[in-house]
Amino acid sequence: MNDSTDRISTGVLKLDEHLGGGLMPGTMSVVLGATGIGKTQLGTHFCQHDQDNAGVIFDMSARGDGQNHFGYAERMYQKVLSPVDNQKRFTPDEIFELTQIIGDYLHVFEVTGQRVTKRDLDFDQWRDWQSELNTKLHSAIAFIYSNLIRGCQKIVVDGIEPADVSAESIQLNLFEYVYHQIIRKDPEWVARDLFRQDFRSVSERVTQYNYDANKIGCVVLWTSKEMMLDDLIARQIEEGDVISNANTLILMGKVKTGNKIGRALFIAKHRGSYCSDEILPYEITNSGINLL
Repeated sequence: MNDSTDRISTGVLKLDEHLGGGLMPGTMSVVLGATGIGKTQLGTHFCQHDQDNAGVIFDMSARGDGQNHFGYAERMYQKVLSPVDNQKRFTPDEIFELTQIIGDYLHVFEVTGQRVTKRDLDFDQWRDWQSELNTKLHSAIAFIYSNLIRGCQKIVVDGIEPADVSAESIQLNLFEYVYHQIIRKDPEWVARDLFRQDFRSVSERVTQYNYDANKIGCVVLWTSKEMMLDDLIARQIEEGDVISNANTLILMGKVKTGNKIGRALFIAKHRGSYCSDEILPYEITNSGINLL
């Protein structure tokens, strides 16, 4: 079992115990479950439970049913989230002025009420989404980089919709870029992508405000088609997709006990560490997730 001092807490102490001390920094953790099962509440625990070391939320939802991050953060932790304008282009002075608040929530896409997959859009809509994706990259890079140089070490990615074919999902396309080319990349190279032709003029400040990408914890909240926990456990995961590459996989679903339906979670994977093999019932209260 690894020393729990090098872990990142989920914000739910009982869950940390079942994870051998918590999540592992420098890795990706995926929470998979149907809409309304409690994923965003769990993400709020991870992000907000330590106000001296709070995280940021990168919201990729593109449908009309919002994730209610603002309501959860305020109700569970009395935290008022500070949204970032997804059209704003940050100047180097704004990014490197560490006393200036950048914001801790970015909803990268405009809400459209549609799934963001190729088969759900006609040709013109698909082309428009691809165009919007390209224009959002600056916002995504600036938001994450600016928070990382300010000491943030926790990122929640929410709102990823199920897709039959991963290559057809604009969300997954963007997520792959964000994860590999921003969150896990050497900070100097992230800055090069952000500042491009202006990099030389800010290179000294980039060196000054370095950070260790291996200390960043990333929790991805992923919506599944399956609602029952048994179906999630039996779900076949394709080699090479994002879920198979996650270090930690937590499944959240409905369970039937007698004549009642409840909620439970299961730690399907936690590489490099002890983890419980129990089915863990939980309830959702005004304070968030409570393991029973």
